Amino acid sequence: MSTLFRRKSADSPTESAEESVTSVTVEESPEEASSKAYTPGKGKATPKRTDGRRKPEPPPANKREAYKRMKDKQRAERSEAMAGMKAGDERYLMPRDKGPERKLVRDIVDSRRTIGTWFFGSAFVVLLGTGTGNPAFVMYAQLVWFAIAFATLVDTILICRKVNRLVRERFPKPGVSMRTLYFYAFMRAITFRRLRMPQARKKFGEAI
Repeated sequence: MSTLFRRKSADSPTESAEESVTSVTVEESPEEASSKAYTPGKGKATPKRTDGRRKPEPPPANKREAYKRMKDKQRAERSEAMAGMKAGDERYLMPRDKGPERKLVRDIVDSRRTIGTWFFGSAFVVLLGTGTGNPAFVMYAQLVWFAIAFATLVDTILICRKVNRLVRERFPKPGVSMRTLYFYAFMRAITFRRLRMPQARKKFGEAI
């Protein structure tokens, strides 16, 4: 009796280990294991790499079609360049408009009302007045033109002083001479706002 009892007690760890293995096997069936490894689909097929590539344009059938394609391409490039120039994109600007210093000068001029925009308009009125032959009209027209010219000179001096102060504050070592920036500011100040290129980014009185 005692030997039988000891044999059962000795076999009990093995039986417990078998039961644990059986329980593990029951808990993780092949279906459950495969379900864990399963990844749900995206709902649509994955596109091929060739689908996202741009297909090459077929060659033109004749010279007339080739010429038409060339003209369309040039027109699109000109439109893109004009839009970039108006927006002030450095890639499309002319050499006279490139650089952060000139961009700052444009903002300084565009943020204020300039008297110089009336300079050429008044000169045109004087030219018309001289053709009328009326001495009184010519005299008054010239007086108005000289007054606008003097006011333009004073306004230009004020603009240049502001350009000098802000450029030296923000660009201690500017890559453009100050005389060039003064002349650039003057030319932009006497140009009508709608005709300025690049177009004005600042509104009147807006901070720079």
